[in-house]
Amino acid sequence: MKICLLADTYPPDVGGLAVSVRRNARNLARAGHTVHVVSPHKGAAPGTWHTTTDGPVAVHRFGPRARQRETLAAWFDGIAALDTRYDFDLFHGHFIVYAGYVATMVARYAGKPSVVSVRGNDLDVMPFDNRRAPFVFKSLEWADAIVAVTRDLARKAQALSGRADVRVIHNGVDAQRFAPQAPPPALRATLQLDERPVIGFTGEARAKKGLGRMLRVFARLNETLATQMLLVGGVRQEDRAMVEFFRKQHPDLPLHIVPPQPNEALPPYYALCDVVILPSLRDGLPNTLLEAMACGRPVVASAVGGMLDVLTDGVDGIMLPPVDDAAWVDTLHRLLHDPPAREQLGTSARRTVVTRFTTAGERDATLALYREVVAGR
Repeated sequence: MKICLLADTYPPDVGGLAVSVRRNARNLARAGHTVHVVSPHKGAAPGTWHTTTDGPVAVHRFGPRARQRETLAAWFDGIAALDTRYDFDLFHGHFIVYAGYVATMVARYAGKPSVVSVRGNDLDVMPFDNRRAPFVFKSLEWADAIVAVTRDLARKAQALSGRADVRVIHNGVDAQRFAPQAPPPALRATLQLDERPVIGFTGEARAKKGLGRMLRVFARLNETLATQMLLVGGVRQEDRAMVEFFRKQHPDLPLHIVPPQPNEALPPYYALCDVVILPSLRDGLPNTLLEAMACGRPVVASAVGGMLDVLTDGVDGIMLPPVDDAAWVDTLHRLLHDPPAREQLGTSARRTVVTRFTTAGERDATLALYREVVAGR
């Protein structure tokens, strides 16, 4: 099968979407399929196109234009030209705005099938944005198949599209790469971590991911238990003022911020964490959740989005209301005083991901959907 994937981001761009698209592209290519990824790249000069390879995947990046409409038109034109050359069997847009819209439009133009993936903000927030909502509704209308990474997102897609055939395909994790290991002393020294318990978070810290709650809980916890916080992945530009204000208010609290790291470099950072937190206000199915679990780390997460699909509260993780700071402080205080409980949660967490959230399962479910869609055409 010849597959064209569209995504608004792709590595070295940061973020869970970029990581997920690369994982899917590589796994499909390794299964013997021809895979091309087409994505804008902010670092490229406007109007330029560059083709490279990422392992077995052909990657086409182009420089976005000053106006969004011109960028989307260039994206469409570029993929149509690629289709003339490679004759794709299917177009798959990851994230409805804007990749899903372009994927469905070029598929209709070429008379071929399309799939769109719902990832999180594209249905949690963008239907309420008058500039982006039209792209959401047209993508859902035009797609031959809709995939959601969580049951909650599938329900929203069904409500907005009126379709009953929305498929749930959960993210997977490479449990060989992300596996338990001893905390590396050299990395601990490089990061200037001391012997206090480490509360960890990976990914781009921002308001939606509960950055404000992380900082408040960290400060309150340290009133009775000395801890340190490790944020791996940097802080989103618009939320950096929040971190600077926190540091001025709490200059003695050890808050360690590490810039974005390649996904394959993350396991040693997880190993340094005594507990990993995901206090999201809303979320899809974050890679961080599955990666931390695969590394055998105890996870405390908000009871929202994909966390509800993955975790059994008290068995392989702990889920808390996203707005209850006191519950977060009390839970972390208890866990950090109870190493056996943390170990049991981590062991069960790894068991969950290696049995239910594998990359092979994600790949096979995706290919089964592709075959149905192509056969239907």
